[in-house]
Amino acid sequence: MDLLLPAGCVACRDWIPGGRRAPLVCARCTSLLRGAPWPRCPRCHHPRVRRPGGEAADCPECAAWPAALTGARYAYVLRPPADDLVHALKYEGWRELASTMGDAMAKLARRELSRTGPPDLVVPVPTTAERLASRGYNQAALLAAPVAEALGLRLMPALERAGSRASQTSLTPSERRENVRGVFAPASGSEGSVRGARVLLVDDVLTTGATASEAAEALRAMGAGSVLLLTYARALATAPGNGR
Repeated sequence: MDLLLPAGCVACRDWIPGGRRAPLVCARCTSLLRGAPWPRCPRCHHPRVRRPGGEAADCPECAAWPAALTGARYAYVLRPPADDLVHALKYEGWRELASTMGDAMAKLARRELSRTGPPDLVVPVPTTAERLASRGYNQAALLAAPVAEALGLRLMPALERAGSRASQTSLTPSERRENVRGVFAPASGSEGSVRGARVLLVDDVLTTGATASEAAEALRAMGAGSVLLLTYARALATAPGNGR
């Protein structure tokens, strides 16, 4: 099997021995996954801005977030190979990666939630009907499933996303906020499902927080007590080690 159909790492494409039992990500790429450096903002965990005389008092990354979004946590910085895995899951049909990525998110959540308190349910950030039809799945929902299972929580697709607006990928921060304004609404049959609940909102990537902010506002309007965002990766203005 290895000779005729060798397994390759999803990130670097190098051969991995083991055939069908081979992992999707090689040991080298796994070892290159990195979290953000400390110190971090206590709310959004973005690395603190260092200035002469000490750190910045306020975090510019989450200052504009609504009160409904109480915080954010992420497993890795969006740099190689984490960005390769995100791209493979989101655009290349590698849905099998969701288990590996979701396990990493669940491990982080167990550690962080011991400090912030356990949530009541897990809600994935929904995608549009058009993207769901073209991809065949919602990557956030695939990630949310192993997180909910590992934490012993109920998985609730409480939101739906309307419209077919432009992708957030190439937009500026202000364009991102405008692009997702008002796009989330309660999913059919979810009325009352999140009332008073502490919600763990799951997505693949955190960039500016525009999407998560809108989703959190929609959940708060449904009566959610709090919303904490959990993602696999986060894009930083200057990611450690990649100079960008």
